[in-house]
Amino acid sequence: MPRFLIEVSHDSSAHSCTRAVETLLRTGSHFLTHADWGCKDNEHKAWLIMEFDSREEAWSIVPADFRTHARVIQLNWFVLDENRRARPSMVAAHKL
Repeated sequence: MPRFLIEVSHDSSAHSCTRAVETLLRTGSHFLTHADWGCKDNEHKAWLIMEFDSREEAWSIVPADFRTHARVIQLNWFVLDENRRARPSMVAAHKL
């Protein structure tokens, strides 16, 4: 099953941080119980890595109020032999 990184940003004000946490508490979102937050290090984002059947399913857990400030990124990993075999297609993809 594909894994996705969900990143949700919010403004740096105390009000925005509080609003983000309260919104996620009210929605019962997986974010509050599973997300990593960067606010205490002045990086006002939350990150969550989970498995989903599709990108659309990953987007569906992001509360509507935060979707304009969110990113959903499908993750992958490589082993050395796979990287060597995939190199031509990876180079072609980066020329887009």
